[in-house]
Amino acid sequence: MIGQAIGVVLRNLPLILFLLALLIPTLQGQRSARAYLAWLLLLSIGVEGVWAGLFHIFAPHVAAGFIGWQVSPFQFEMGVSDLALGITAILAFWRSLEFKAALVTFISFLYAGLAIGHIRQIIETGNFAPGNGGVLLLLAIIKPVLLIWLLSAARRSPSRTGF
Repeated sequence: MIGQAIGVVLRNLPLILFLLALLIPTLQGQRSARAYLAWLLLLSIGVEGVWAGLFHIFAPHVAAGFIGWQVSPFQFEMGVSDLALGITAILAFWRSLEFKAALVTFISFLYAGLAIGHIRQIIETGNFAPGNGGVLLLLAIIKPVLLIWLLSAARRSPSRTGF
């Protein structure tokens, strides 16, 4: 029972982190673009990036199976890339808006490539594995759009928080 619950959380962690990143500033009364941007970078990009990186590096069979792929030597490289992105996004939580802007630019290009790659896999091979289509694909499209919008809004408004 506990093992199944842990499995459900791990399989749905990206969605859980995304929702938490929207919920926390709302509950804290910090309803500003800067706060939402900071929390999305911390949780939905940062913690998720570290989580994905660790799975690609230390549990490649689990990560590959979730995506619907075979284990590949490129998973180590993707894992290191995910870790780098995750750690940078976690650090961005406390950094300037300019730092966040550079990271949002990187994330936007990366996620566009990820979304295109996953859509190609769906079209060419019919790969509808949970890690290739569904919620993860939707988040890969929604997050960069939301981050760009929040960054733009944060630049237009004066800072009222520590973010």
